[in-house]
Amino acid sequence: MAEPKENVRDVVVVGGGAAGLSAALILARSRRRVTVLDAGTPRNAPAQAVHGLLALDGLSPRELLRQGRDEATRYGAEIVAAEVDDVARTPRGFTLRTRDGAVLHGRRLLIATGLVDELPQIPGLRQRWGRDVLHCPYCHGWEVRDRAIGVLATGPMSVHQALLFRQLSEDVRFFGNDQQIDERDRMKLDALDIPVVTGRVAGLEVVEDRLTGVRLDDDRIVPVETVAVASRMAARADVFAGIGVTASPHPAGSYIAADETGRTPVPGVWVAGNARDLSAQVGAAAADGARAAAHLNADLVAEDTDRAVARLLDAGVVR
Repeated sequence: MAEPKENVRDVVVVGGGAAGLSAALILARSRRRVTVLDAGTPRNAPAQAVHGLLALDGLSPRELLRQGRDEATRYGAEIVAAEVDDVARTPRGFTLRTRDGAVLHGRRLLIATGLVDELPQIPGLRQRWGRDVLHCPYCHGWEVRDRAIGVLATGPMSVHQALLFRQLSEDVRFFGNDQQIDERDRMKLDALDIPVVTGRVAGLEVVEDRLTGVRLDDDRIVPVETVAVASRMAARADVFAGIGVTASPHPAGSYIAADETGRTPVPGVWVAGNARDLSAQVGAAAADGARAAAHLNADLVAEDTDRAVARLLDAGVVR
């Protein structure tokens, strides 16, 4: 039996971060019935503040989300704290089941689940992540300017990361971590006076809850105050595999492919934010959510109009 029309949302948004809430705000202001399912695990939760966000620089991530939820619900959006367990296609759109057993129905689906930072298995990295272990010079670089910064080699973007942090401090050193550095990259490091520390990184040195150095496998300790590491950024996509949405490989991790509007190859499914664009900061993710919402609404308007025209034709009304 078909789900009653009144129980079907126009859009179900999975993910209550900047992209998902921004999309919900735009859709609710367009008088769409929209529900956001938020698992409550934002990527930037360990960070003390959001930076580089115009007019809101320095606001805590949780306060940003609180204000975003208040704004979206003011216009009628529904925010539900729940983790999606299963997604299936139906004749009218999609059915989503949450881990606590709730079932929601939506005509369209917007994926705004973000990504997961997968860190190297080096003791101490995860515990210090978002504090004095960082990855983005634009998010937190100003806060560590002029400090002793160590950049850990973890992949193809590590040298580029070292060059970016060198803009912020004259005291930057590159930990090779037993990885091969090609001649051209070594020349770049040498040209900017970034010394290369040889040997495998064994862990971090922490004294009184303060990062003081990087420990190598030969027990050398190289003093640093901040560590920069390029994480592998993996889109949260597993739960959508049943409807044909899977993550695509990327040199820095994985992402969900879509066109410039956020429309995926799977009919009725859009994606926005970090799940689509690994490099998006909070402001860019929010803008991406707004853009996807506008195109989603236009798609629904087109479908509603086509149905209205079909009803006129079925009734024999011709003008």
